[in-house]
Amino acid sequence: MVPEQETGGSIERSRRQLSTSAPCPTNPEAEPIKESEVPAPTQEEAAQEITQSSQVSPRREAEPRASAPQSAPLTRNPSSDSAISVGVVSSSPTPEPTLPSHHTQRLEPPVTKGTLSELDVAKIIHNPKLRHDINFDPELHFRPNIDGEKGRRKHEKANQFWRALKQELSEFLMDRPTFIYKHGEKDDWTLPILLNAVKDIIQTLVPQRDRLFLDEGLDVKLLMRQFHKGVADLEKLAQWLSNVLKSHCAPMRDEWVDAMYNQLSNGNKNMDLDELVTGMRSLLNVLEAMKLDVANHQIRCLRPALIEDTIHFEQKFFLKRMESGKTDISMSRQWYKEAEQAYADSRMHPTQSFGDMGVFFEGLSRLMLPSAWEERLPTTFTFDEERLMKLRADVLDAINLEVCMRVYEDFERIGRRTPAAPSSDCSSQVDDILDRFDFNTPPSISRPSSVVHSVAGSASSSPRSSFVVPSYVAPKRDSQTKARELFQTLVALLQTSPQASQPSTRWQMMAPSMALQIFRFVNLPSTTLPHLEAKLASALSDIDSPYYRDAEESFLTRLMADLGARVREFKGLSGVALFSVATGVRVPSRRPATADRDTDGGSREAFDDASVDDIATRMAHLGVLHWRVWSQLAYADDDQMSVDDDSMQI
Repeated sequence: MVPEQETGGSIERSRRQLSTSAPCPTNPEAEPIKESEVPAPTQEEAAQEITQSSQVSPRREAEPRASAPQSAPLTRNPSSDSAISVGVVSSSPTPEPTLPSHHTQRLEPPVTKGTLSELDVAKIIHNPKLRHDINFDPELHFRPNIDGEKGRRKHEKANQFWRALKQELSEFLMDRPTFIYKHGEKDDWTLPILLNAVKDIIQTLVPQRDRLFLDEGLDVKLLMRQFHKGVADLEKLAQWLSNVLKSHCAPMRDEWVDAMYNQLSNGNKNMDLDELVTGMRSLLNVLEAMKLDVANHQIRCLRPALIEDTIHFEQKFFLKRMESGKTDISMSRQWYKEAEQAYADSRMHPTQSFGDMGVFFEGLSRLMLPSAWEERLPTTFTFDEERLMKLRADVLDAINLEVCMRVYEDFERIGRRTPAAPSSDCSSQVDDILDRFDFNTPPSISRPSSVVHSVAGSASSSPRSSFVVPSYVAPKRDSQTKARELFQTLVALLQTSPQASQPSTRWQMMAPSMALQIFRFVNLPSTTLPHLEAKLASALSDIDSPYYRDAEESFLTRLMADLGARVREFKGLSGVALFSVATGVRVPSRRPATADRDTDGGSREAFDDASVDDIATRMAHLGVLHWRVWSQLAYADDDQMSVDDDSMQI
């Protein structure tokens, strides 16, 4: 999800759907969506009304309410020194009271109402990036952000809070003078802070009619007074919380709630502070998961209304930003004018397929080619940068696979012309035939894999020399069948290769392995392998060479043919219909074998129909939606650049 969307606290979106049995919380058709220039809502009362009407209890709303816990002793044998006894008693002498630090930063629980605020429905419907992403990701949802450096810092901060909670509970039990000296009877320590956070989160999960009931059952001030007097019953409180959570959570969370209750109950009975703190940690985790379930359910229910309102919402959003100077589209206007001058008369795309979007789609398609990677993306694609970078990486893979197949065809032709020649003669003939290639690359080329795996230990020697790799004679079969098998093995090799920071770096690392795979499908002596490795590495590294540009243009021709068909299919669809068709499971269209390049009088078949079709579908989806938002704002003539509010109404 561009960089992936994160919430203010600990939430980000991923592509794994959380299941829930909750009913649709709102009726998108009956309640209009309100726009805002910034993600935060501008009309607090309206936002509160949407939130309250949306966060309906997902389960068992009609069940009888649990009664509030009654005051009862927390332990069977309370002592005079401690009001409660829930932890392991230390045998060490009571230390002298220490002065409290007035500069210690107040610790907050790792999950609070504030950290989950991005999950509120009012925030969702006013988040422009999230609303844009909803159009492309059918499995878009929220999940806890526990990845990377940010996740590590959150984990450390959470552990700090739980350690502080355990320490303060232990002080309350075993070192009451120090505890009283630090906190007195104030509610500024970790336990009341945690209970208030729990109450605040639960209030966002239950309907308005149940909030008074919540105030009665989870009165933190009363509970803390009972705690100080030694009459608080933590086990009964845990049972009450368990009943409340089960009444409002999805059934999939019941087992987690039971585990939480058992941890709190056992921690109290066994005087085990570690298990007690673990139970409190589980309580927060359950509440976070419930909040995620509600938010993800709201996204699923609101999706149709949000998608249909995308054009109207984004045009008003960006128009306000343009008027305030926060968004500058001069670069985008210049990009489109240059595309008009370069491609207005292009015959690569039929007018009936693209209509008035022909220049736009050819300019966008050429931006995806590896030779154009140095060009910056127009600022109008600010919400689509991540998707376009992924498209660029996939286009690079498709073109480089095309280059691999072309190198294979060249060496296959050499093998057919010199099948029975002696090794020395064959090498001479190979050199003569390879002289016709124009790779525009110096003959000495770095091959890291060759240096690492070389048997001879030389940087210039091949790791798979004639000493370790025997001649491979491919079984006799139809040439197109053999080429298709090779293509499938190259794709499998690509899919299993490790990711790199840059797609081009990944291909440099894979070049020797790709060359070896190609060599296995040609009928040539092993002495030819170093030539094949060098030529393939040269072809893949020099994207400015005529050899590579020819492969690019061949791919672009096939892409534009598929893209035209997709745009013709998509441009008349509504927002929801476009989303459904573009993100659904598709059967790749079968195009006739393309005569991209003559091979001894024949034509080579395009084996990457599925990848080209997938790229064309994603590009058509992105481009059609982009054109609907920006055609009048950025790409039309200056005297036509206006947004009519009435024309944007759904």
